[in-house]
Amino acid sequence: MNRIFLDVHALQTVPPSNLNRDDTGAPKSAIYGGVPRARVSSQAWKRATRTYFADEHLLEPNELGVRTKKVVEVLAKRITDLDPSLNGDAALTIADETIKATGLKTEVPKRKADAAKDSETTPAPEAKYLVFLSARQLDGLARLAVDGAGDITAFFKDKKNKEQVKEIADSRHSVDIALFGRMVADAADFSVDAAVQVAHAISVHRVENESDYYTAVDDENTDEETGAGMIGTVDFNSATLYRYAALGVHQLAANLGQGLREDEPRTEPVRRAVEAFVHSFIASLPTGKINTFGHHTLPDAVVVKLRTTRPVSFVAAFEEPVRGDQGGHVREAADRLAAYVPDIERAYGDEESTLTWVLRVGPNTLKLADLGTESDTLSDLVAAVGRAVAERLEKPA
Repeated sequence: MNRIFLDVHALQTVPPSNLNRDDTGAPKSAIYGGVPRARVSSQAWKRATRTYFADEHLLEPNELGVRTKKVVEVLAKRITDLDPSLNGDAALTIADETIKATGLKTEVPKRKADAAKDSETTPAPEAKYLVFLSARQLDGLARLAVDGAGDITAFFKDKKNKEQVKEIADSRHSVDIALFGRMVADAADFSVDAAVQVAHAISVHRVENESDYYTAVDDENTDEETGAGMIGTVDFNSATLYRYAALGVHQLAANLGQGLREDEPRTEPVRRAVEAFVHSFIASLPTGKINTFGHHTLPDAVVVKLRTTRPVSFVAAFEEPVRGDQGGHVREAADRLAAYVPDIERAYGDEESTLTWVLRVGPNTLKLADLGTESDTLSDLVAAVGRAVAERLEKPA
C-alpha cells in the first residue's frame, strides 16, 4: 500500500482558561523561540478527541473501545449478559482467567484487598496498567469465555483455545485503538502502533500565566459575620494556539484490517475513521477548569493536507513569536502561516501528489484562502477529505 499522510493544522484562540494543568495546578507551558508559550499537551487533546467520538455520535459504539484497569469487571458483565447463570464471583473468575490467557497480568489492588478483609465480598482483580480493548474484542472474549466456562483453567491450557483468545484480543481493533495505538510493556505482541501523532499545542506568541484571587460567600452568614466563606486562587492564561496532528492513513488501514461488514470495501472503515478523526480533532476541546472559565471556542482556521511524502508541521512559522502590536494575534498568525506554507512546500513538497483544504472564519484569516480548496463548513471539509482518502486507497500501489 502507498504511504499516505494526512496533516491537520489549526489556529485556535482561547480566552482566559486553564485547559491542561501541571502538577502545581498552573496551565502547562513551554519555551519555544526563546520565550514562554502556553501549552496544551498532546495527551489532553487526544483524550478530548476520543471522547468527542462518542459524545457527538460520530462513530457507532461497536467501532469504539474502552481503556481501563477494570477490564476484568467489564468482561465479567459481558459474560453475564451472554449467560445470566454466570454471575457474581463466578463471572469474575472466568473473566480473570480469560484476560490472563491473552498475556495480560491482573492482580487485586492492595487497597481493595485491605478494604475487603472485614467483609464477605471478593474484590475484582484489575490489570496492572490501563488496557485498551475494542467493543468487538470484548464481545469475542466473552463468547469464548462462556464456551469454556465449565472449566476455564483447563480450557485455556488447550493450545488451540490459547491461540484463539490471543487472536481475538489482537484483531478487529476499534477506531480509537487503530488511531491512537495500544502500548503494553510486558506483552509486546499485544501492542498496536498508533496511526496518529498529535503535537503539543503551543501559543503563537509569548504568554505569561496570571492568577485569579477569588472568594465565595457563605449564604447562611448573618450581617454580623463578615468575611468570605472561602478564598483561593486559580492560575490561567489566554492564547492563540497552533495545533497539529499527523495521521498515517496506510497505518490506520493496516490497524483496522477488515471492516464491520463483509460486503463493504476495505476503504469504507478507513474513510469513516478518517472523517471521524478530522471532525473530532478540529471540534474537540480539553475541559480542564471549563466550569470556571467556560472557554468554549472553535478554530479560527484549519488547513488539511493529504500527501505522500512525509508529515510536515508548520510550527516553525511561529518560532519568532507573534507580537500582536495591533491588539490581537490571529491576523498576524494567519498571515505568517499563509506565507510560510508555500515556502516550505516549494522547497520540500510534492505539488502533484498533495491536496489541500482550508476552513476559516472572519477577515483575519483571509490570506489562508489561497492555500487550497476552501470549504464552507466543517461537514464539507470532512466529506471532501474522506472522499480523497478513499480514492487514494483504491489506487494500486
